[in-house]
Amino acid sequence: MAKQASKNSKVKDAKAAAESKVWTKVIKAVRSPKSGAYTFKDQIIHKDKVQEFFNQK
Repeated sequence: MAKQASKNSKVKDAKAAAESKVWTKVIKAVRSPKSGAYTFKDQIIHKDKVQEFFNQK
């Protein structure tokens, strides 16, 4: 007899799953003033802080 999966087994912690949706990975290209080459700055930040991240120098 096969084991039946319950609906609750998909998400073990609903609160943690809901909280993880408010975080975003952002990537910004930053140009080096010395060589002119681009490097990439990436962070995982709260979705409300995305504009602040891109407005930084």
